Amino acid sequence: MQNTSQTIDGTKLPKKIFGTDGVRGTANVEPVTAETALKLGRAAAHVFKNLNAQSRGRGKHKIVIGKDTRLSGYMLENAIASGVLSMGVDVLFIGPLPTPGVAYVTRSLRADAGIVITASHNPYDDNGIKFFGPDGYKLDDKVEGQVEQLVFSGEIETIRPTASEVGKAVRIDDALGRYIEYAKSSIPRSLTLEGLRVVVDCAHGAAYKSSPCVLRELGAELFVFGNQPDGMNINKECGSMHPQTLCAKVRELRADVGIAHDGDADRVILCDEAGTLIDGDDIMAIAALDMLAHKTLARETLVATVMSNAGVDAAVIAAGGKVVRTAVGDKQVIDEMLKSGYNFGGEQSGHLIFSDFSSTGDGLVAALQILRIMKTKGMSLSKMAKCWTRYPQLVTNVRVREKIPFDQLDGVTQLVAQAEAKVKPDGGRVLLRYSGTEPKARLLIEGRDGAVLEHWSRQICDAIKKQVGI
Repeated sequence: MQNTSQTIDGTKLPKKIFGTDGVRGTANVEPVTAETALKLGRAAAHVFKNLNAQSRGRGKHKIVIGKDTRLSGYMLENAIASGVLSMGVDVLFIGPLPTPGVAYVTRSLRADAGIVITASHNPYDDNGIKFFGPDGYKLDDKVEGQVEQLVFSGEIETIRPTASEVGKAVRIDDALGRYIEYAKSSIPRSLTLEGLRVVVDCAHGAAYKSSPCVLRELGAELFVFGNQPDGMNINKECGSMHPQTLCAKVRELRADVGIAHDGDADRVILCDEAGTLIDGDDIMAIAALDMLAHKTLARETLVATVMSNAGVDAAVIAAGGKVVRTAVGDKQVIDEMLKSGYNFGGEQSGHLIFSDFSSTGDGLVAALQILRIMKTKGMSLSKMAKCWTRYPQLVTNVRVREKIPFDQLDGVTQLVAQAEAKVKPDGGRVLLRYSGTEPKARLLIEGRDGAVLEHWSRQICDAIKKQVGI
């Protein structure tokens, strides 16, 4: 559970189950249990029915439910569907599909909401529940707050439709096909990927069918692994969380590019022909500079988080653009894009949002944009990645048993201040925060001198480990 807060009717309340990206935790342990999933289904159905009295399609209101490939997905899918149906709302099952696919199908089917059951890049024993509105965007805090308040208040216990008023569930057989065609439409119809040797690691996750199918249909010579999910191997030593396997395969097969997703495929990490990792910052620099050159970058602005390398800013500014920074999280990036009319943003971790095509991070669409640029320019990925210079940056994660505020830990904020004093004169920075989705403290130090970064990273992390480390 996350120690974040929300505002309902002007009153600030602590969130009980919603974190930075929906509900997430160990499957079959609160709040990721069948019992809570059922309550979430009932609450979500009630909220979405009342947001719009008239359903977007004919008949009853409808909610799309998709999932990744985790074993616990069966349990949660049935529980949350039962809750939705019990409120007189129909359920459209679409099975395993990437998170961006669920968002797209929600819009395509004119459903009133979408739900995806996934823990994204986490191990298989975790799971989670994310919600999308009818427009395919993640819920804002106010709507999340309404759902959460209903889960705990018992206000809707007396609402029990009966007879023909109960919802019904149907399986949508063409959801995968819809998403495949949508992804292909994100690059020009005249463009093919013929002549490209591509390695794809699907992380034994939700993209195990969609990404290989799209890339093959576009003409790439494809080598696929991480495409045999068994419910327990999602993200296990594969995918974007473990890209070393991808890099080795690219070198072994003499491929032009490698593509790695996480479990729900809203992220992508690439690998160039030399086996060198190409992360979200590389992708943002390459795509933003291409969009600036073609005058397709809205307001000539890239949206990035505080975790992205300062070298991205330098390259974009030198090309006549600018960079706006947000807090960590693809939802923060998307909110800024919507608020200010920007059309491209992302995270170093591989969440890339091309809002001309997608309402959320989409690993496949992002990969296709880079492949499009490669084909159009006739240039290798390694050469394209030289369009910017990365500042020395060190990111360290410390597993913690509890998330005590850093100013309550002995000496930690003082060490951070000392580190900042060392790196700031050269344009560096220090960022220390707790992860919103995992029991980890994350430290980022950026500057010109790698030895200085290592020294202060060790000092700060050791202080955290001694007091709250696992």
